[in-house]
Amino acid sequence: MTGPVRIVERLAWRGGRFTPGERAIAEEMAVAFTYNGTSYAVMMASPQDFEDFAVGFTVTEGIVASPDEIESLEVLELDGGIELRMRLADERAEAFAARRRYLAGPTGCGLCGIESLTEALRPLPPLADHVAVAPRDIMRALAALPDLQVINEQTRAVHGAAFYRPADDSLIMREDVGRHNALDKLCGALLRADISRQSGFALVTSRLSIEMIQKAATVGIPILVAVSAPTALAVRAAETAGMTLVAVARSDGFEVFTHPQRIKEERSLHVVAG
Repeated sequence: MTGPVRIVERLAWRGGRFTPGERAIAEEMAVAFTYNGTSYAVMMASPQDFEDFAVGFTVTEGIVASPDEIESLEVLELDGGIELRMRLADERAEAFAARRRYLAGPTGCGLCGIESLTEALRPLPPLADHVAVAPRDIMRALAALPDLQVINEQTRAVHGAAFYRPADDSLIMREDVGRHNALDKLCGALLRADISRQSGFALVTSRLSIEMIQKAATVGIPILVAVSAPTALAVRAAETAGMTLVAVARSDGFEVFTHPQRIKEERSLHVVAG
């Protein structure tokens, strides 16, 4: 199977002359999502972490409420790309059949093909409020991020999404050419490993638009940190969902846009029972 990085020959013009050489570039391929024999989505994505992608996308799109409702999952390598072939539990299969939507999106497309404004601005589940992290936790996670972005280190062309748990100083990383895909893969990894989304916070290396808020909220992530800035609609969505939105997170600090009560200056992560 094709890997996420390809070495290609290139001719560089620098210093007034051409120099032959090689460069590592990010690979991408078409990934098709099919449910019970019906095609639903085709995304351009990095060829890795397909199981995480399948589970994360399926849950964050609201096709199922939990991975348990995916009865089977096959990763099939075809001539034109990868098919993620899933069979849904009967109840979810009926709901899926009634849902008329086809998504065909290039890299960076997050809301392509939906049928109504209501679906674009769908209500988000309430998020747990008994979670708190310290600024030093956010800064520590940011500092650790670059070393785990293996593909981006080689190509400088992919996005990253990570989940940091202060209690054990662990960081789970997923990368992809698409920022939505990277977050879907991270969500899938958390769901498949049954990692509590209240045990830490998510970080993304991209800007924050509303669909990133929707995906994170759907799987129960209460704190989302971004290296770049949010859109105004993303801020409003995070406020309504009860999500703590931290953005413009750099080596010299960060900005909190919504629900700052979860950022506690004097303590690391703390979860109150009940």
